[in-house]
Parts: sequence; C-alpha cells; structure tokens
Amino acid sequence: MISDESDCFNPRDERPADAGKPSKSEKRRAARQLATQALYQRHMADTSLNEIEAQFRVDNDFSDVDSAYFREILHGVPAHKTEIDIALAPCLDLTIEELDPVELAVLRLSTWELMQRVDVPYRVVINEGIELAKVFGSTDGHKFVNGVLDKLAPRLREAEVKAFKR
Repeated sequence: MISDESDCFNPRDERPADAGKPSKSEKRRAARQLATQALYQRHMADTSLNEIEAQFRVDNDFSDVDSAYFREILHGVPAHKTEIDIALAPCLDLTIEELDPVELAVLRLSTWELMQRVDVPYRVVINEGIELAKVFGSTDGHKFVNGVLDKLAPRLREAEVKAFKR
C-alpha cells in the first residue's frame, strides 16, 4: 500500500483489523469513488446503466459502500445530464466536450449532489469532488475541480453559502 496523502482516500485499500465498521461518510465516499469510475465508463463506452451497475456490483466488494447512494448517483447524473451541463457551462473556461473525461465525471457527480442532495453540505460536496479529482484526475485536476465548484456552489446553493460566510 502506497502511503502518500492522495492514496489514503482509496476505500478499496484493506482496512486495519481493528478499524471497526466504516462510518456513513466513509461508505458514501466509497460510493462516490465507484460512481465516478462508473460515470467515466458510461461516458467512454456508452454502456447501459444497468449493465454498468451489474458489472460494478460483481467486480467490487460493496460491503463498505453505501450501495443505495452509488445507485442514486449512477442513475441520477445521466437523468439530469442536460441540467447539470447547463449549470456547469458558465463556470468553465472550456466547453463540456473539451473537458478531461475524468474531471467531467467528477464535476457532473458534484454538480448533481449540489442540485439534488441538499442534505449534503456544499462544503462537503466541494471537498469530496476535490478528493475524487486527486485520486483519479490529472496532476492538477483537483485545482481545476475546486475552482469550478467554488464558482458553482453560490449559484446553486446561494442561501447556504451566504449563511456559512456570515
């Protein structure tokens, strides 16, 4: 196991025997990681969502994953893709088509969470997006994701952002 900082996020690493049960946030983090990979696969291969979901459930151990959240993301992001891309566009210096597919998957997942999951604080959404980009994205991809989500959050969660900044 590599011990650099970015690798500590990987929920596929073996847990120490004395670690106990994973928390809800750890299970959600694992769901986001798998969903990012699944959304990337969907983007690259245009495979059906049900086929991707079945493949991921067979190929991965879901015992430490919030599987319901994985499913919600996997089906929710494509269902709201147009709405998500419209929300993202003003926050980008590139077109959607010019984005790196990994960063696009992370941004779409994070945008979906900002739009659909108001129970997840916007700062958590941003932080999780950055962590996903650190694990899967290019060297400085997390900086790009951070910049986009920092612009997007006040547009989608205006009241929450204002309340936090007081």
